[in-house]
Amino acid sequence: MAIPLVLASSSPYRRRLLQQLGIPFETASPDIDETPLANETAIQLARRLAESKATALAATYPDAWIIGSDQVASLEDGTLLNKPENHETAIRQLRQSSGQSVIFLTGLCLLDAASGTRQITCEPFTAHFRELTVEEIERYLKHEQPYDCAGSFKMEGLGITLFDRLEGRDPNSLIGLPLIALNEMLRNWGRNPLMEA
Repeated sequence: MAIPLVLASSSPYRRRLLQQLGIPFETASPDIDETPLANETAIQLARRLAESKATALAATYPDAWIIGSDQVASLEDGTLLNKPENHETAIRQLRQSSGQSVIFLTGLCLLDAASGTRQITCEPFTAHFRELTVEEIERYLKHEQPYDCAGSFKMEGLGITLFDRLEGRDPNSLIGLPLIALNEMLRNWGRNPLMEA
């Protein structure tokens, strides 16, 4: 019998992505503090949050492999772009991103709760925004209301119209769960999703 797999997330986006691998899993929401530490880089933050999410559920799921994932978005100058939560912040973020490159860093941790062994990585993905008008930004936000998404857009919707180009290994990482890296981690531990689907 396969070791249970748990996705440490309440995100519907991550759940839908993991379903693409065709393997059974549970979801549970970890309760962690996501505040950046002093002098913590965006990469360090993404990796730490992914690992913290996985380890937060280890006691609850002691015999499972737990997947933790978290995303940090930043402008090229290092300014972090969080989930906007409201219209005004989303407008500000998209105006900042207009004509700029935004780097999305998705931390990923696969934890074997029984042994404490873990694999951790950070998958970069760059979205090159085209120049956006205020009217386009307003129209986009009215249509999709991406207030729970880092960077104020949904890649899987009309967000694609905001870009000149996208650059990275795995477009799924832009949505919040790098499936190519996760598949590699699972295969490293002898579990091949393709052979289970």
